[in-house]
Amino acid sequence: MSKQELFDRIRRDSWQQQLSVRALSRKYGVHRRLVREALASPVPTPRRRPVQTSPRMEPYKKTVDAWLQADLDAPRKQRHTVRRIVARIEEEFGEAIPYPTVRDFVAARRKEIAAQVGAPVEAFVTRHNALGADAEVDFGDVYVDVAGHRTRCYLFAFRLAYSGKAVHRISRSCSQQAFFEGHVHALNTLGGVPAGQVRYDNLTPAVTKVIFRSRSREENPRWTNFHEYYGFTPFYCEPGLRGAHEKGGVEGQVGYFRRNYLTPVPQVDSLDELNARFAEFEAREDERRIGARIRTIAQDFAREAGHLLPLPDDPFTTGITLTPRVDRYGMITVKMCRYSVPVRFIDRKVTVTLTCEELTVYDGRREIARHPRLAGRGTERLVLDHYLEALLTKPGALERSEALHQARAAGTFTAVHEAFWAAAKKTLGDTEGTKALVKVLLLHRHQQHADVVAGIRAALSAGTFHEDVIALEARKAAQAAGRTPTVTASQPVPEPPRLDPAPVTPLTPRRLARALPEDQRPLPRLEQWDELLTLSRKEST
Repeated sequence: MSKQELFDRIRRDSWQQQLSVRALSRKYGVHRRLVREALASPVPTPRRRPVQTSPRMEPYKKTVDAWLQADLDAPRKQRHTVRRIVARIEEEFGEAIPYPTVRDFVAARRKEIAAQVGAPVEAFVTRHNALGADAEVDFGDVYVDVAGHRTRCYLFAFRLAYSGKAVHRISRSCSQQAFFEGHVHALNTLGGVPAGQVRYDNLTPAVTKVIFRSRSREENPRWTNFHEYYGFTPFYCEPGLRGAHEKGGVEGQVGYFRRNYLTPVPQVDSLDELNARFAEFEAREDERRIGARIRTIAQDFAREAGHLLPLPDDPFTTGITLTPRVDRYGMITVKMCRYSVPVRFIDRKVTVTLTCEELTVYDGRREIARHPRLAGRGTERLVLDHYLEALLTKPGALERSEALHQARAAGTFTAVHEAFWAAAKKTLGDTEGTKALVKVLLLHRHQQHADVVAGIRAALSAGTFHEDVIALEARKAAQAAGRTPTVTASQPVPEPPRLDPAPVTPLTPRRLARALPEDQRPLPRLEQWDELLTLSRKEST
């Protein structure tokens, strides 16, 4: 029973039952003084909190005050921290005062000292958000277990200021391609473009230089093309913590989404799977009310959607095109990461299309390699198939190759391949056995992986290592499973582009059209060629 309830009961019994102070004291087991207090006032006297003292801190309060006073004129990065004050008291006075004791004293005294010298009090002004006008964008880091590996990823958040409607997308990096693709996804989801300002940090994909002590920024040219294409105006906050409050809505949104939907750490096979879940998470958010608002996020967004500007007819191309040269290891370097390509393209320039999640390599208009985009600087991705032609001439390089190590880790080089390799080396020798394995690996280019593995099993049981036998057994396995025997059999052959036939103009009309004189040269005499028939070989030479 609370003290307020006790007072109410004492006053009610005194009025209804006419009980005395002594009787009320016995009934409720309290002192008569408390009964008299309840009868005198219906509101209990507020409890007086005792003044907390810190005997160990008392001898050093004046000293710490002097240090804090001196900090008012010291450079911001050379002022006393609580940890430094604790260490200095121990160094100069030999007293080890607990950190919480010093922390509580310093926190209170700093405010009092600032008030004494007339320091301005930090105040915040509520911002008015118009319908469909402003939005805020931010990146936040988050950890995800992707295919069993804990990976640091980045959460992109685009939040409308009026309704609080937010769209999220996760990627392995916060590169410019991820930045652009997050915008394209958000604007397509919202169905329009904010008519006012979109607030940003001074992030590298957008800003190349902050003009000294001003709001002016030197923008990345591609970012300028992007926001002009969609027709919105970027607004850049002050650098560092000073500008965090200028887009506080999305700052809190990233943390809220991470705590409520990405805790515990999500476990997915790919980031595409997690991005697909975000639509469900955002649908739940639409039914939430922010703070003390009357309407839900979905209801406010329904009012705001009609005030957004229309989207362009075609989406912006977020990927970039590069032209690296293939080195002698059959690899290209893109954004400080290395990727393999078939070795037949060594020392040639190739065309690379780089997006947020994928890298595609072309030779002319023909695709020759495709990799997931790597995030860590200096990381490499090698595909064993790209090196098979080289391994036919250098079979000894296979066993310790990085490409084989990555193929084993990815599960494409299976235990069946290992058994075939061991048996082939035992029967044919190391060199010929490895060559037999490489020839079998070449079958994966034209037949399904499962079919080739089935063919290898059949060949091992028959005691043969010839690639033709394995190819035949792989075709049998495919036909038995109702699949096409080759990888490309089910794909339609692309037709070459049809070009309009160019009109053929005879030479005479062209001469007439250009008013050229007629050719007056005599016709050639074919009899001269008959003279060659009468010459001997020596005379002709």
